[in-house]
Amino acid sequence: MPTEEQYWQAIQRHVCSRCDDGDGTGGCTLNGGSRCSLRTYFPEILQVVNSMYSHSLAPYEELLRNRVCGLCFHQSSSGECTLRTEGTCALDHFLPLVVQVIEETQVHHGI
Repeated sequence: MPTEEQYWQAIQRHVCSRCDDGDGTGGCTLNGGSRCSLRTYFPEILQVVNSMYSHSLAPYEELLRNRVCGLCFHQSSSGECTLRTEGTCALDHFLPLVVQVIEETQVHHGI
């Protein structure tokens, strides 16, 4: 079974390298009070993706909204999220790729 760090390294290579807030090599250029939702909530994201398998993104999205977005300080108690609304939530924007990378990492490690 891959370690959390191995999964995160795969995310950095395949997702963070494409992010507007990235340096193109998987590093993050966010500074100040900004924090990447992928990095901040990665343990929870990994747990959600590893807890199911679906050919559709909808079940992942629903479970992530319930388990991860509810933890995020950008989401209000009514479920509104400024980052999602503005299109700047890395988890929301890259969800299909995040799921794909985690699943491919499992396959690569023989799971």
